[in-house]
Amino acid sequence: MKKFLVALGCLVAVCVIAVAGFGFYYSSQVEGKATPGQAVTFTVEQGQTPNAIAEKLQQEGIIDSALCFKLYLRQTGAGPSLQYGEFELAEGMSFAQIVQLLQTPSQRTDVVRLTFPEGTTALGIAQKMEEAGLCTAQEFLDCANGVDGSDFSQYSFWSEIPENSDRFMKCEGYLFPDTYEFFQDDDVYNLVCTFYSEFENKVDQTLRQQLEEKGLSLNDAIILASFVQEEAGNAEDANVAQVFLNRLAEGSPYPRLESNASSHVQNPEDNNYLYNWVAPYYGGWDKIPANIYAAYDTYQVEGLPAGPISNPGLAAIQALAQPNQDLVSENGSSPCYFFVTDLTGKYYYGATIEEHNANVDTAWKVNASL
Repeated sequence: MKKFLVALGCLVAVCVIAVAGFGFYYSSQVEGKATPGQAVTFTVEQGQTPNAIAEKLQQEGIIDSALCFKLYLRQTGAGPSLQYGEFELAEGMSFAQIVQLLQTPSQRTDVVRLTFPEGTTALGIAQKMEEAGLCTAQEFLDCANGVDGSDFSQYSFWSEIPENSDRFMKCEGYLFPDTYEFFQDDDVYNLVCTFYSEFENKVDQTLRQQLEEKGLSLNDAIILASFVQEEAGNAEDANVAQVFLNRLAEGSPYPRLESNASSHVQNPEDNNYLYNWVAPYYGGWDKIPANIYAAYDTYQVEGLPAGPISNPGLAAIQALAQPNQDLVSENGSSPCYFFVTDLTGKYYYGATIEEHNANVDTAWKVNASL
């Protein structure tokens, strides 16, 4: 027992010394050097997380310990207030000085402000970037899809996107739609990172855990969310999400999405992924590769198509995590496998094909009366 107590005492003493030593080291890091080094330009990308900023500060030699800076941000609560842009920092600055500068919005004037509505496709985003003079649409797509060798493995979602030759665009679904400010002379890679960083921030671990609890991988959730976005994108998101989940459930009598948002429909007035985006990309409807067409025609393919059909907003993704499990049809039946809308925006839900056909007739009558 005596030996044990001696050993325990020694262990406690070592722990006390270690804690005291780290405390001294942490304090010295926070205070910085008496004479900071030469000023350097430090760039924070839009959407970059506080932890990523800490790592970059260490990599560029401005601080010695990213861990200490992360602890400082947590203690002070300053992380969310850090801005993006270019900042003049110096090696050896105190953490308080660094944070103060990083909290001051960049004064650069050579910025382009663009808004991308929820449901904008990758091609639509690329075209808008080109129209703004930031890069060509093809440069943006080549980078975002990794075709030019660009690596986005710093984002956890990147490795979860399946390598599938039937997938139209690898980046589709992950270019988070929002309002951004871009530097006019920025690299294409940084432009793409702006979207990917925001996706990583918005679709966080909490949301991903909720999706997993619903039995959805991130890939499946984003594909489904893109259909929710295109078929609803409003207060009906949770209802439409439940309909699609019902169709995908084991034993479903309707195992196909059967969504006109991606199908054989050829109508310029419809919002149809194959007709409005895939076909023009390849030079015409008849030039769509057979495997791509087959993989995105939701009236033919069972389960999910090969990829998302747009870049959904947060609400559409959250609808998959929290669908309306109490959804019933117009006659009070469930589960619902169908929905149709009229021109007033009303949604009608059906549990059987007979209910659905009746709802379609009702919707047509409403439309005819307008």
